[in-house]
Amino acid sequence: MTDDVPNVRKIEEALLVNRGELFRFGTALLFIIVIMLYSLSQGFAGAHAPLVTAAAMIGGYMALNIGANDVANNVGPAVGSRALTLAGAIVIAAIFEASGALIAGGDVVGTIKNGIIDPALIKDGPTFVWLMIAALLAAALWLNLATAIGAPVSTTHAIVGGVLGAGIAAGGWGIADWSEVGRIAASWVLSPVLGGIIAAAFLYLIKRRITYQADILAAARRTVPWLVAVMAWSFTTYLLMKGLSHVWKIGFPAAAAAGLVVALLVLVAVRRHVARAAPRLPNSKGGVNELFTVPLVFAAALLSFAHGGNDVANAVGPLAGISEAVSSGGTATSAPIPLWVMLVGAGGIVLGLALYGPKLIRTVGSEITELDRTRAFCIALSAALTVILASQLGLPVSSTHIAVGGVFGVGFLREYLKVSYARMIEEIRSHHHDAEEPAVEDFLARFEAATVEQRSLMLRELKRQKGPPHLYKKERKGLRSLNRIELVKRSLLLRIAAAWVITLPATAVAGAIFFFTIRGAMLP
Repeated sequence: MTDDVPNVRKIEEALLVNRGELFRFGTALLFIIVIMLYSLSQGFAGAHAPLVTAAAMIGGYMALNIGANDVANNVGPAVGSRALTLAGAIVIAAIFEASGALIAGGDVVGTIKNGIIDPALIKDGPTFVWLMIAALLAAALWLNLATAIGAPVSTTHAIVGGVLGAGIAAGGWGIADWSEVGRIAASWVLSPVLGGIIAAAFLYLIKRRITYQADILAAARRTVPWLVAVMAWSFTTYLLMKGLSHVWKIGFPAAAAAGLVVALLVLVAVRRHVARAAPRLPNSKGGVNELFTVPLVFAAALLSFAHGGNDVANAVGPLAGISEAVSSGGTATSAPIPLWVMLVGAGGIVLGLALYGPKLIRTVGSEITELDRTRAFCIALSAALTVILASQLGLPVSSTHIAVGGVFGVGFLREYLKVSYARMIEEIRSHHHDAEEPAVEDFLARFEAATVEQRSLMLRELKRQKGPPHLYKKERKGLRSLNRIELVKRSLLLRIAAAWVITLPATAVAGAIFFFTIRGAMLP
């Protein structure tokens, strides 16, 4: 009888898991059904009315997958660093994603994402409608698969791939803008590298200017206000240029000037806040982390707002184009966004985040590498600065690749610093191989407490006095083992990189297949 108890418990646990999956699936299915009923009530007439309904359902499915996969990049680092709880992050992201979509999503949206194909070569309205449906379905299914395997991918690359594949199927190879395809392919490397370098550079700056100092809190009082001011400048500029670009066109000089005004105000406010908070904080890295909590919450909210304003077009752009094409009888390179279409996009993103977002939030926030609030701050700052830099250089970048690249960047920097420090310790011990243990421990304690500059002087003096180190066989093995310090999960790195590279070609092939299937079903 007692042997059956563990089996019963396992069955109960499995039922609870399945119940949760059924609830999420049922809620998502109910959302799609509501979209179907609502689109039918919009009064589209003619043979293409069922296509509009199908497109609305697929657009809702696409929006669900954007919420499940792409939003994690905005809030994942804040959750991983415990600046926000998972529930708090979902609430903040849901509010600001929906606000961004509805306020800053724009009245008109481009239907051919990134100008990847020439719509003039599309023969007629029905072909355009089939193309858009095929592209949406291909992108949505790929995002669903990527979310299932825990790989954050670019929704923009997914919809671009779907449009490219379906466009080639509809109009031949000449319809594609291959130079633009090449630019997007270049962003696979450019985005994560830029994001990683900038995030790692700011983390190293914080370590040198704050956490490696003898009086950490005094260093934090000097440096943290300036860092938060830089974040305020970058986020103000980023929001004006990108987040609000659909409703207010503004150039970089004006956006940067507005950002500077906000940054100066934030600098004064943060100086006062840090001066009040510092006496209550421990003189340690933990105390410094506390100072970055509020900036991280703001960063998660503002990144979500900008994402909602920009990436809702990935779900509703093709749907708005289909609605316009059915109404006008032709193709549409840009289309007005009816309110019901915008609500499909905003509602789907929020619901997808709530139902399926936690998986990718945990992946970005804690599974790739361990994050504290200082590291998460550097990642958030990198996300805004990289987009600004790339836009001024005319380079295509992916916000998903930037954020995840930032996570990898801070992780690999920590690996490098850990290995370097461990090698210093081994070198010190090798120089003291004939000394008494108390003398060695005393030197190591002074070395640990020293600043970076003082450590360099201590090592140079040690080498000058002791000569080259004498390494025994055991010590040589220890040095070799230092190369195996891993603070970044390599399996996730390979999985995510593979998903990034495959996204565009996979959705392009799927888009072509779906186009031929839909056309075959629709032709008499």
